[in-house]
Amino acid sequence: MERYWLVAAAFCYLLSFGHTLFALGSGTFRPARFNLLTMALGFAFSSAFLYQRGQIVGACPITNLFEVLVFLSWATVLIYLLVGPTYRLSLMGAFTSPLVLTLLLFALLAPIDAASKRISHNPWVEFHAAVSIIAYGAFGLAAIAGVMYLVQERQLKARRLSELLLNLPPITELGRVNFRLIVTGFLLLTLAFTAGMLAGIDVRGWKTAASLFIWALYGTLLILARLRLVSAGRIVVASVAVFLFALITLPSVSQLPK
Repeated sequence: MERYWLVAAAFCYLLSFGHTLFALGSGTFRPARFNLLTMALGFAFSSAFLYQRGQIVGACPITNLFEVLVFLSWATVLIYLLVGPTYRLSLMGAFTSPLVLTLLLFALLAPIDAASKRISHNPWVEFHAAVSIIAYGAFGLAAIAGVMYLVQERQLKARRLSELLLNLPPITELGRVNFRLIVTGFLLLTLAFTAGMLAGIDVRGWKTAASLFIWALYGTLLILARLRLVSAGRIVVASVAVFLFALITLPSVSQLPK
């Protein structure tokens, strides 16, 4: 029955995206509260699902791929709700909603909701896994800011003054947001690794290697950006590519260790 919360959340994200497309197409888009409201409602419905599922499994609800994808969508919207209003990125909700909607639809439609069971009684292990996925949420939003950057860059080069371009934040601001979100995700992932060491998690094998590789990739991006060895455009392209790689490896690195 708790899946109905996810259906309601998916509807909210679809409504946010559809409303923005209609408003942009009709030339009536204005930075309004509608996107923020629908994203907040979707977040509330996802939170209700995670609470109920957590009560069922008796642990942080990331015990299978289905729950991991829901938790990732929840974490991405959480970071958006914290960052979007702060930077007045009203249009970021329109770019965020397709990502979280895709994650939720895949989780709902794919046969991946295997029987959940608590596989660790160590709170540090659960903290490690949960913070890791929240870090991925920050990386996901960094990728979204990067996509917005690339869309604006392309329109500026083509010299097209569209409704979308008029409502996007300045390209330099998008570059700064992309960098700061990568910093946030990197720090959260570092915190997750620290919790994992306190929990005594086995560091051998593919799971740890993949996590460390992603951590190292984002760390390299931060160094290159900080030292200005690479242009902002290449940094945002790399952040999108690394996040896609992180999504591919997510099923094997995010679940609670046995």
